[in-house]
Amino acid sequence: MHRFANPARFLRLAKPLTPALFWPGLVLALGACLWGLFAVPTERLMGDTVKIIFVHVPAAWLGMGGWMGIAIASLVQLVWRHPLAGIAARAIAVPGATFAAICLMTGSIWGRPTWGTWWVWDGRLTSMLVLFFLYLGYIALANASSEKGDTSRVAAVFGIIGAVNIPIINRSVIWWESQHQKASITLGGSSIDGAYLTPLFVAVAGFSLLFSALVLMRMRAALAEMRIDARMRRMADD
Repeated sequence: MHRFANPARFLRLAKPLTPALFWPGLVLALGACLWGLFAVPTERLMGDTVKIIFVHVPAAWLGMGGWMGIAIASLVQLVWRHPLAGIAARAIAVPGATFAAICLMTGSIWGRPTWGTWWVWDGRLTSMLVLFFLYLGYIALANASSEKGDTSRVAAVFGIIGAVNIPIINRSVIWWESQHQKASITLGGSSIDGAYLTPLFVAVAGFSLLFSALVLMRMRAALAEMRIDARMRRMADD
């Protein structure tokens, strides 16, 4: 793990890896959305509105997965003091918040014709909204840190504690009476028709690659900013 703690070594890996993740991710994500929009048959009960699943589900997955990434990076920062862990956590926050917001917006659009309302205080929806606000709180804490390029210890602790909300989101449709449908994909199998399932997996893969590329871009930008700040301080001292 500490093998890539050296920023120069990390950048040598991240520079070619960023386009290698971004462009295939973009092709897969766009291709899956077009596949779902034009090639997938109309659903019997919900009609064409269900096709928003090809954006909504990847967004939900990455909103939750992004916070787990923050929690893991925060733990590594606090326990092992990995030099890049705080930078990674901070880099994940904005893309994670963006996908959480996309999940909420697409869910609201989907809910309007399905439930007859844009919003209900359902366990799944409410816990996802809490996740979005947790992202905003983490971003505020990270930006308030006095440590350039790294999150404060307070933000790292917040990132770990906030992970408690992830299993709540996941199990909310089981623990409480919910208008949101139960889990369609579990370890035991899937209740989604194969015509929808295949492009859905492609969409999840594509958006996940895009998410990873965005995180690497933000980490590279943060390291470049640190390098510029250090150079400016040296010039000011001279």
